[in-house]
Amino acid sequence: MDHGESVSLMAAEKYLLGELSPELREQFEEHFFECPECALDVRAGAALVEHSKVVLLEPITVSAVGAALPGAAKPGWLSWLRPAWVVPVLAVLLLVIGYQNLVTYPKLKGEVAVITRPQILASASLINANTRGEGKTVVSARQGEPFLLFVDIPADPRFSSYLAELDGPAGNSEWLLSIPSEATKDTVPIRVPADHHGEGVYTLVVRGVDSSKPKGIEIGRYPFELQIRN
Repeated sequence: MDHGESVSLMAAEKYLLGELSPELREQFEEHFFECPECALDVRAGAALVEHSKVVLLEPITVSAVGAALPGAAKPGWLSWLRPAWVVPVLAVLLLVIGYQNLVTYPKLKGEVAVITRPQILASASLINANTRGEGKTVVSARQGEPFLLFVDIPADPRFSSYLAELDGPAGNSEWLLSIPSEATKDTVPIRVPADHHGEGVYTLVVRGVDSSKPKGIEIGRYPFELQIRN
């Protein structure tokens, strides 16, 4: 899936709503890992959904205005429009809109500016990195800025594609990246997104994928130490 197909399908919106088929979902996930615009759409939508959940779960105190009085007529189907309900609903909507304008949009605007402006990115070559922990490669990057990793992946005709997984200092998986087999003909540049990584030793684990091993067969581990500079 390319960016044009993603936009025409409204893939980001359907992805968040769970309306994509398993095949399209997998294609879109492979695409937005490499597409900054679609990644921002997904992050913005996810932030809005999570914030809306928090706001909508807050208890609403119903005013005594409009409460039933002895002998009063039964409420009709328009009773939900009474001020007791309209005011809290409008307040929720205003909170969501205010959060978008004051928090979400400025943050995304700043992220887009970082992505679109020319940058000199920190980078490191993992081509000669070993797995024994001796002489680890050091990456010195600023907090909140992306950096590049260069790795040689040994091509193998058994594999239709490859998976690169970044493990954090605690051993947890930070993200997965699908790599087409054609890309292994040259050194593969991997852009690590600006996700406020902490300092420590990370490991890029590369696996080969075939039909019998969808989770992949490990073919290499590339450790590096991340240092945050001012």
